[in-house]
Amino acid sequence: MVEVQTDTLATAKQLATQLRIDSIRSTTEAASGHPTSCMSAADLMAVLMTNYLKYDFDHPENENNDRLIFSKGHAAPLLYAMYKAAGAIDDKELMSLRKFGSRLEGHPIPKILPWVEIASGSLGQGLPVAVGIALAGKYLDKLDYKTWVLLGDSETAEGSVWEAMSCASHYKLNNLIAILDMNRLGQRGETALGWNSEAYRQRAAAYGWHTLEVNGHDVAVIDKALCEAMNVKDKPTLIIAKTDKGHGIPLTENKDNWHGKPLSKEECEEAIAYLGGPVKDIKIDVAKPAKPADKGKIGDPKTGTGKFDCPSYEKPVATREAYGDALKNLGDAYTDVVVLDAETSNSTFADRFAKAHLDRFFEMYIAEQLMVGVACGLANRGKKVYASSFAAFLTRAADFIRMAAVSRATLKICGSHAGCSIGADGPSQMALEDLAMFRALFNSTVLYPSDGVSTAKLVDTMRELPDIAYLRTTRAKTRVLYKDDEEFPIGGSKTLKESADDEFTLIGAGITLHECLKAWEELKGQGINVRVIDLYSIKPIDRATLHKAARETRALITVEDHWPEGGLGDAVLEAFTTFGAPDRGSKIELPETMPKVVKLAVKSMPGSGEPEELMDAAEISAKHIVRTVKALSS
Repeated sequence: MVEVQTDTLATAKQLATQLRIDSIRSTTEAASGHPTSCMSAADLMAVLMTNYLKYDFDHPENENNDRLIFSKGHAAPLLYAMYKAAGAIDDKELMSLRKFGSRLEGHPIPKILPWVEIASGSLGQGLPVAVGIALAGKYLDKLDYKTWVLLGDSETAEGSVWEAMSCASHYKLNNLIAILDMNRLGQRGETALGWNSEAYRQRAAAYGWHTLEVNGHDVAVIDKALCEAMNVKDKPTLIIAKTDKGHGIPLTENKDNWHGKPLSKEECEEAIAYLGGPVKDIKIDVAKPAKPADKGKIGDPKTGTGKFDCPSYEKPVATREAYGDALKNLGDAYTDVVVLDAETSNSTFADRFAKAHLDRFFEMYIAEQLMVGVACGLANRGKKVYASSFAAFLTRAADFIRMAAVSRATLKICGSHAGCSIGADGPSQMALEDLAMFRALFNSTVLYPSDGVSTAKLVDTMRELPDIAYLRTTRAKTRVLYKDDEEFPIGGSKTLKESADDEFTLIGAGITLHECLKAWEELKGQGINVRVIDLYSIKPIDRATLHKAARETRALITVEDHWPEGGLGDAVLEAFTTFGAPDRGSKIELPETMPKVVKLAVKSMPGSGEPEELMDAAEISAKHIVRTVKALSS
């Protein structure tokens, strides 16, 4: 039972003033930032830091540390002021806020700062990530840490917040405590609910949360609420704190039109004086976790076999099914593998993992934003996370995936049912832009296997890939192309048909590779030789093989079940470009071979129909590949 810490409240009150002053000073020095969003939450964070947060700043890797997420990432100066008060950074670094080369960026970024859990700033994402961190603590690692989230009231307009509310309640995450900084004012005026704390309370309670309404500037009341939250059983807690934006000085307190605006130097000096300056340097000895770090526990395989048993296939199999088989076997081998799905697991075949390893499978239901956010939280705790859904619906989570890349999160994402080849469901279900979306991410890997063997091997390989790795799978069964001992290195390709007399090169992946092979058969019968390349690794791409094909054949013909923009065809074209400016005094080195490229892709909006009909209508079937080759050779 955690007890109220009334003897430290005077210190918390002094710390809150220091946090306000430091937020004002640092943003004035930077000439940009959000001091008023920091000032409203200063009392809340001061009490948390003084009495409840358990964190070893010298050992941020300590698995028993509490986790603190600033979902309202624009309040980063407040977070950095807390780091200063904890002795993690000094005043000089605090005043480097937002400067080029500083670790203290405009919004919190992990890796750069070891105490930051995730990149925040795109609102509505902190709570979903916190759900993942809390799931790991309660169900996987069985640790006692708390996950604290500072929410802004404006961001509760985002649906992802309520997706997370629902999920946290469903999984009874009593180790998750969210603090809502209800300061009434958003970027351009009053928020939708203003100071209507009862409305927030009713909504959160309806989702199954324990709720508390407090005066966010009364440290004694805050202390009592945090203490109560620490003792709640089987429910997450939301503390709804009524605050004033810009609290502490008359110039900004509860005044509109101050969002994202620093004080001038003169205003800063006046504010410090009003708050009882000069600048103080209070240091808080933040409580450390009761248990020391158990280095090596998080993410380590414990009871698995440690060896992936690759599924073997002889008869045609859908790559989505091979994904499920490989996941299940991967779960047998490694206990750090965790799987999420968005209520499509009987189609993505992630249910095969769920049946074998239910303790490491979490259902996210139809909430793709939540799924990616939770995946980031689990990855934060060292898990090898695979998240799957229909590829078309992953676009709903595009911003979460983008921010995962900013966080340098290590995620494995699988999108099934891609392209018009899915058939009668129609265009609402057809992913035709997913390759472009994932290729555009920083340091991403994009894979598109064509048979069961290559799929299973790549699922295994993905486990150790850094950053975001995307696997595109196909709905239809396809014949097995490779033997079990074949290897599929990232950045590689497979040349399936080749001769010294090849006139053209056909490049496909997934379903279109099989169309290329059909076209090869027909063209061979007509005396026309073509090369066929399986471009299973779309990013990174096999430049050497493509350059060789460009030198040895008259043209490259790319075939993809995707819009023409940003997919396989554009990836091939980019293999012949040079990125980046040259060093001073050097010349730009152009590729030796500039190819002729013909892109066959989905160019008009598909409808419903049989897969063969739709691919033929899109002009990406074998018939149209043959027609294209013959037109080029004439």
